[in-house]
Amino acid sequence: QVQLVESGGGLVQPGGSLRLSCAASGMLFSLYAMGWYRQAPGKQRELVATITNGGNTNYADSVKGRFTISRDNAKNTVYLQMNSLKPEDTAIYYCNTASPVRTYWGQGTQVTVSS
Repeated sequence: QVQLVESGGGLVQPGGSLRLSCAASGMLFSLYAMGWYRQAPGKQRELVATITNGGNTNYADSVKGRFTISRDNAKNTVYLQMNSLKPEDTAIYYCNTASPVRTYWGQGTQVTVSS
């Protein structure tokens, strides 16, 4: 059974950095595209970044140049390096992947950007 477990969230001041991790199990990790999404209070869940099994990346316009998604297939882990954080980046961040028949989500990790 596929499991995704996020970690690395927390409270950070504006302009600060955090690195989120998502450890995957129950899947052939290297074959799957992976993604990070976020959901702020009162808003819909939105795409933050994706990375294909070949390492190609895609970012939401709001995070381009500040966030970097990467993967370590040896560790079955996908990362989200977040720099120059802004208060509007405050949200629960979710790890995501999908097979042809279903989508999988982690439990989420809270990121709060506040002074």
